Amino acid sequence: MPLTGVARQGRWVLNLHEYQAKEILARYGVPVPPGKVAYTPEEAKRIAEEFGKRVVIKAQVHVGGRGKAGGVKLADTPQEAYEKAQAILGMNIKGLTVKKVLVAEAVDIAKEYYAGLILDRAKKRVVLMLSKEGGVDIEEVAAERPEAIHKFWIDPHKGFRPFEAREMVKRAGLEGNLNKLAQVLVALYRAYEGVDAFIAEINPLVVTTDGQIVAADAKIVLDDNALFRHPDLAELREIEAEHPLEVEASNYGFAYVKLDGNIGIIGNGAGLVMYTLDLVNRVGGRPANFLDIGGGAKADVVYNALKLVLKDPDVKGVFINIFGGITRADEVAKGVIRALEEGLLTKPVVMRVAGTAEEEAKKLLEGKPIYMYPTSIEAAKAIVAMVGGAA
Repeated sequence: MPLTGVARQGRWVLNLHEYQAKEILARYGVPVPPGKVAYTPEEAKRIAEEFGKRVVIKAQVHVGGRGKAGGVKLADTPQEAYEKAQAILGMNIKGLTVKKVLVAEAVDIAKEYYAGLILDRAKKRVVLMLSKEGGVDIEEVAAERPEAIHKFWIDPHKGFRPFEAREMVKRAGLEGNLNKLAQVLVALYRAYEGVDAFIAEINPLVVTTDGQIVAADAKIVLDDNALFRHPDLAELREIEAEHPLEVEASNYGFAYVKLDGNIGIIGNGAGLVMYTLDLVNRVGGRPANFLDIGGGAKADVVYNALKLVLKDPDVKGVFINIFGGITRADEVAKGVIRALEEGLLTKPVVMRVAGTAEEEAKKLLEGKPIYMYPTSIEAAKAIVAMVGGAA
């Protein structure tokens, strides 16, 4: 379950559209197919005429799964480009309306690979992930065949050197021009560093039938903490292109990510929230969101968190998992009671609270229609049973 719009307490990270990511990669020497953005079917037709060859029309929205949703289509002629763009523009993909498409030259694919960079906070290094199984959902590959993903942790003092890139290509078993593939990986790392990215992916990294190496698709997520160094990139944020709940969450200062399940998740601390997501998945449920209320949250913060989560029509029940440290459990309880008194809690809510002011919280909630459980696993099983399992 990817956190494609990874958020952090009081901040956000900037997702770029595919065409924007490709422009950055090209700037650093990564080969990309020629492409232009169209806002109307007529523009798509003109671009296809200009290219004079087969093109691919791709919805530009900040969500994954565009292809499965019908947001990626091939067109052999300019008229087909018009028709395909007309079908895609205005589509609703996971709650977002498609307002523009990328019209790019189609490539003749011989091999599809995956290459991605992300910060490994535990090791305090950027890790390169490389796989022969590109062009598919890399999260599924990671879950089902983790051995298919090869990793290399890059020394921040030495950078990513060409000989290391060549070794990675060999280790992953990639076929094609070894030097060209290595050059693309080094250029990808230069781009990652150059724009202070949080995530940079090429999927698929294509070897064409004539032996060329191109980034057929790309994803870059920028680290908001470094945007003061890149005012030009900060201007790329499109609030209207983000999920409305994520925009509202950023106004509250919440670390919130919309997911595709039906169980709302609220916790304090990113680690605890991630653990809760994993736990719900493990017992057969599907989380609808990631929401970290942070440390020291007062009753009004908890109230606003519940109000936000329950605005999601996908949410059929809520799991609140709190470990009281800086955050007092009785403050959490007061926020829940306020939401209850104002009639917001129309769906089942289960809670597990432990730590500071735990007993006070339990007394406040005694007799209230809130399901309390002593352990996280019991609470997770209960909410999954209440909402009927996976969405």
